[in-house]
Amino acid sequence: MKVTLKDVASQAGVGTATVERVLNGRGGVRPETVEKVFLAARRLEYRQSLPVVHRGLIRIEVILVRPETSFYSRLNRAFERIAASLDDSIVVHRTFVRENEPAQFARYIANPTARRSALIVVAPDHADVVTSVRKAAGLGIPVVQIMTRPAPELPYVGIDNYAAGRTAAHYMSGMLAQRPGSFVALCHSGAYENHKERIRGFSSYLSENGSNEHRFIEVMFDLDDEHNAIELLHAALRREPDIIGVYSAGGDNKGVARVLEANKAGRPFWVGHELTAETQGYLRRGIMSIVLDQAPEVQARRSIDLALNRLGLIEVEVSAEPVRFLTITPENL
Repeated sequence: MKVTLKDVASQAGVGTATVERVLNGRGGVRPETVEKVFLAARRLEYRQSLPVVHRGLIRIEVILVRPETSFYSRLNRAFERIAASLDDSIVVHRTFVRENEPAQFARYIANPTARRSALIVVAPDHADVVTSVRKAAGLGIPVVQIMTRPAPELPYVGIDNYAAGRTAAHYMSGMLAQRPGSFVALCHSGAYENHKERIRGFSSYLSENGSNEHRFIEVMFDLDDEHNAIELLHAALRREPDIIGVYSAGGDNKGVARVLEANKAGRPFWVGHELTAETQGYLRRGIMSIVLDQAPEVQARRSIDLALNRLGLIEVEVSAEPVRFLTITPENL
């Protein structure tokens, strides 16, 4: 059956005159109403192209952190590639916000510089930020948490971080079964729920399945800073010369690599995150033992698909299962 202007108007909750003005680019209609009409027309498959004046009408904002890190650089590039593949009614706007200023982060979420149709956000686990994320969702726009999930009731795209931590402990304790000693971990801070989950998983596996010959003695917060990681790990190795395992649950690998490369005698077993050209080199040189790669490209694609699905622009069901992380060793590079 042919879809009419009246059908679109009914779906959008506006009058037919408003639909006619929008679809013919006549102006004089609020952007929020234009978006309602456009989404209704798309859902009903109303066969009329969008006027040039409304190109980029659907604005998906992606809020990321730390563009200097390899993981978020990969994630940013993935969003950029996906944006280029979408039709011209949709724009993906990427914004980087300082994670160490949670009040400012929260204000940015609550007061965007431009109207947004959907929000994809890497949200620090801070009360003000979580409140602002929930308020954004309360406005009725799709909100997708990526990488970390401080608001558990809202949609999340990312790996199972608890399982990642348990996987790191599984391999570390198994491969070092015949070697007594201590384990330590490094992560960014307590700002991200994903890092806390990894440490919880690592610790819980060792408590449940670990050897009496192994002790998990310390978690160090390096803020993903190379120099911090060097100082903290050096100090730990001086205090505890029996450290045989290092789990870096955050994003900095350079500092850990510099320390362990110099420590050739009794080098600890090292499990870290994210496959890059650098970590591939560490694996090949025997500095790093295992890399757990979080597949940021998959996370970007799935989060965009989820936002489009919630907007009613695609009907494809998006998996709610965690993104599968990859376990990389020197043997399967």
